[in-house]
Amino acid sequence: MSFVYPWFLWALLALAIPVIIHLFHFRRFKTVYFTNVKFLKEVKEQTSARSKIKHLLVLIARILTLAFLVFAFAMPYLPNKNGKVKSGNKDVSIFFDNSFSMAAESEDVRLLEKARTRVEEIVSAYSVDDRIQILTADFEGRDQRLLSKEDALTRINEVKITHNVRNLSKVLARQKQAVNGGKNKNKELYIVSDFQKNITDLSPYKDTTISLNLVPLQSVQNQNVAIDTAWFQSPVQSLNQPNPLVVKVRNLSDREIPNVRMSLYIDNQTRPVGTLTIPAQTSVYDTIDIPVLRTGWHEAKLTITDFPIEFDNDYYFTFNVDEQVDILQIHEGTPNRFVAATFLDNDYFKATSQNAGQLNYTEFPNYDLVILDELKSIPSGLISELKNYAMNGGNVVLFPHHEANLSDYNNLTRQFNANAYGSLDVRERKVSYINFEEFIFNDVFEDRRSNLKLPVTQANYKIAKRATSGEEVILRYRDGGTFVGKYTQGKGHLFLCAAPLGVDYSDFVKNGEIFVPMLYKMALSATTEDKVAYIIGKDDVLETDNRASSSELVYKLQGNQGEFIPEQRPMGSRVMLGLNNQIKAAGFYNLYLKKDEVLDKFGFNYDRKESYLTFYNVEDLGNLMGSNVAIIEGTNSTDFTEIIATQSKGTPLWKWCLVIALIFLAIETALLRLWKI
Repeated sequence: MSFVYPWFLWALLALAIPVIIHLFHFRRFKTVYFTNVKFLKEVKEQTSARSKIKHLLVLIARILTLAFLVFAFAMPYLPNKNGKVKSGNKDVSIFFDNSFSMAAESEDVRLLEKARTRVEEIVSAYSVDDRIQILTADFEGRDQRLLSKEDALTRINEVKITHNVRNLSKVLARQKQAVNGGKNKNKELYIVSDFQKNITDLSPYKDTTISLNLVPLQSVQNQNVAIDTAWFQSPVQSLNQPNPLVVKVRNLSDREIPNVRMSLYIDNQTRPVGTLTIPAQTSVYDTIDIPVLRTGWHEAKLTITDFPIEFDNDYYFTFNVDEQVDILQIHEGTPNRFVAATFLDNDYFKATSQNAGQLNYTEFPNYDLVILDELKSIPSGLISELKNYAMNGGNVVLFPHHEANLSDYNNLTRQFNANAYGSLDVRERKVSYINFEEFIFNDVFEDRRSNLKLPVTQANYKIAKRATSGEEVILRYRDGGTFVGKYTQGKGHLFLCAAPLGVDYSDFVKNGEIFVPMLYKMALSATTEDKVAYIIGKDDVLETDNRASSSELVYKLQGNQGEFIPEQRPMGSRVMLGLNNQIKAAGFYNLYLKKDEVLDKFGFNYDRKESYLTFYNVEDLGNLMGSNVAIIEGTNSTDFTEIIATQSKGTPLWKWCLVIALIFLAIETALLRLWKI
C-alpha cells in the first residue's frame, strides 16, 4: 500500500491528544455517608472496574476514528502491477483510431462508436486539472495541443471516419511531442485502435518517463472483399477497339466468398461485368474489354457489393484517347513514299514531312513520333534535340541510309545508350523472329502460328551488341542479329532498324502485314502514357503538359468536394501540381485553366492499406511491446472509467478509510449512550 500524500501522515501525532485527555481526566467524587459501609465498598469496586473498561474502549474507538481520517486524507492506494502511479496533475494524449478499418462491426455497434465510448471513459477518469490531447488519424493542426477535460469530450463527438492511414510509430511520436510540450510532469499515452498488423510497426517500449497504455478493440467478423487495382494491357487506348482492362479483386477473409457481383460505370452508362467466386485469402484477375467509341477523356468506375467495409468497393480510373496522332518524317530531298503512304488514308494519323535542313526544333513536342528517313548525316544539334524530345516522352525511329555517316549515327546511339552501327554487310539475311510480347506486335495477329511472310534484306548494318544497352529486340534475323531494336530513353524510346528502306536493300516496305502495323503501333506507343488511377495520400504530385501561356494563369482541380488550387511548378513543357493533402474523397477530379475547358481528368481512390483485416490480439501486443506497456481490456458491461482510474492511480482506499472511521465513530457513540455504568 502507498499514499498519494504521505506527508499528511504527520497528522497521526494528533492521536496523542485523546490519550493525554484520557490519562489526565480525573472525575471528582462527592462523599456520601451511608450506614452500611461494607455494601457501598463492594458497589464502588464493581463500578470502577466497568468504568475503566468503558473508557478504554471509547479511547480506542476515538484513536482509530482519528487514525483512519488521517489515512483518508493521505489518499492510500494499492499500486497497479507496474507500480507506475504518480501523484499530481497529468498531461494525457489519447489516439482515437478513426481509419476505415474501424467501420467493422463489434458486437452490436461499429468499432468506431465503441472506440468513441472508450475514449470518453478514459477522459472521464481524469480530473478537471489534467490536460488532454485527442489525436486522430487525420493529424489535424488543432489536435496537436492539450485541451481541458470539457473540450476533450467535445472534440471526441466531432470525430468521423477518415481515409487517412497512419503507422502507429508516427502516432506515438506525435503523442510524445504533445505531452512533452505540456507543463505537468506526469505524462500518459493511450492508443485506442484495432491494431491492424500492417500499421502496427511498434517496437518494445523502453521509455520509463511516459506511461503507454494500449486499448485493443476487436471486430466480430473479419470479412472483406476489395478491388485492389486495375490497369490496361496496352499502354495506350485505341479508338473503335476492345481495350482489355485487367482487374485485381482480393478476398481478405478466411473463407471463400461466392458470387461477388462486379459492375462497370463508364461515361454515365452502366455495364454488368459478371460475378466472381474468390477463394479465402486469394486474389483473382478478371479481364474486361472496354470499347472506345470516341476520342477525348473517359471516366470509369468499377464497383462491387461488400459489407461492412465499403470504402474499397469502388475503383475510379480515367483514360484519354487522343484526337489524332502526329508524326514527323525527316528526310533529305525526297521522303520515302512507302512511309508516307502508310498514314495517308487514316484520318487518325497525321503525317508531316520536313527536310532535315529546314527543321523547327521548337515544334518537336507537338509530334508523337519522329521518323529519321534515311539521312546520310545527323547534325549534333538534331541529336541533342531528339534526346530531349525522347526524355519527355517522344519516340524516334531511325531507318539508316546505305551511305550513312556512321560517326554521326553512333553519336546518336551513344546519346541513347543504344547499340552502335557497324559496317554495311552486303549479303542476304532473313528475319525469323517477331517479339509478340512487346506492345508493337502483341495484338496485331490473331493467329501467331500462321506462316507470316517476314522481311528479307540484301544489305544491312551490323548492330554491335553491348550488355549495358538495355536493348529489346522487336524483329531478329535468323542468325541472331537484330533487325529492329528498341531502347528506352527517359519517358520515350529509340527504334533502330539495321537495313535501309530502299527496295534495292530490303523488301521491308513491301511487307505490309509487318511494316504497316509496326509503324502504327510505334506511333500509338509514342502517345503519352498517363496513369489511369491515383491513390489519395500517396500520389501527392501530378504531372501534366503545361498549357499555361502566361504566369498569371492558374490551374485548378475540381471534384465532388469542390475546387481548389494546387501548388504549381512549371518544368519546361510539363508542370508539376502539388496536392498537399487537399483531396479527401475518392472520385473524379478535373483539371482546367478556364472553367469550361477540361484539360485532364484524374481518378483518385482510397489507400487499400486498411483493407487488410489482420490484427494483433492482446497476447501478441504484450509480446511485441514488452513489460513497460499496460494493455487494458474491458467489455461493455465493465466500468471502463474505473479500470482507467485504477490503471492510472492504482486501487484507491480512501473511501474505505472513511467508512471505517465512521464505523468507529458509531462505536464510540454507542459506548457513550448505551453503556450505563
